[in-house]
Amino acid sequence: MSPFDQIAAIGVVPVIALDDARHALPLADALAEGGLGVIEVTLRTAAALETLRQIAHFRPNMLVGAGTVLNEEQADAAKAAGARFALSPGIDRAVLDHAAQIGLPFAPGIMTPSDLQIALRANCKLVKFFPAIAAGGLNMLKNIAGPYLHTGIGFNPTGGVTPDNLADWLGYGPVRAVGGTWIATSADIAAENWDKIRQNAAEAAALVRQLRG
Repeated sequence: MSPFDQIAAIGVVPVIALDDARHALPLADALAEGGLGVIEVTLRTAAALETLRQIAHFRPNMLVGAGTVLNEEQADAAKAAGARFALSPGIDRAVLDHAAQIGLPFAPGIMTPSDLQIALRANCKLVKFFPAIAAGGLNMLKNIAGPYLHTGIGFNPTGGVTPDNLADWLGYGPVRAVGGTWIATSADIAAENWDKIRQNAAEAAALVRQLRG
């Protein structure tokens, strides 16, 4: 299974901004114990690459990827740290080409049909619809995606996805998975609220199972 096929099977990707790499393994364990075997570590903090390294090395069963990958250097660093996939809030053809060259599955962010066509020309199989709610929500995604559904492209809406609207997003077939920050917030990670994070992950995983039968 490719990383993006695995993500589709899981259904929810916890999006993490981690300030202290010593939290990497307890966080990964809490998510996995809750039933979410995937994590997107955003490259927005000084601890991000070390977090990727620790999870990739010590928790090899966790599907770990890098988020907010904005340039070729970050793509190289993420792959070297053990990231098995990468995502970005926007789209940059040079970064897409470089990720393909180094064998790093990459999902760029899109918000318009033009963005989506760039992604398709780069042979992307999954794109991040971001910021999902601010960009118009599910209705907007349906209108953007409609002319392209025959290509088989999949979507990963992120930005404003919550337990309250999760069912709506996952009820739309082209949505392979959603990205969510609510599962493990920066505040809960800093406070080491592993039980709460485990419970959030379990509730999200249970909802995916319920929705998908």
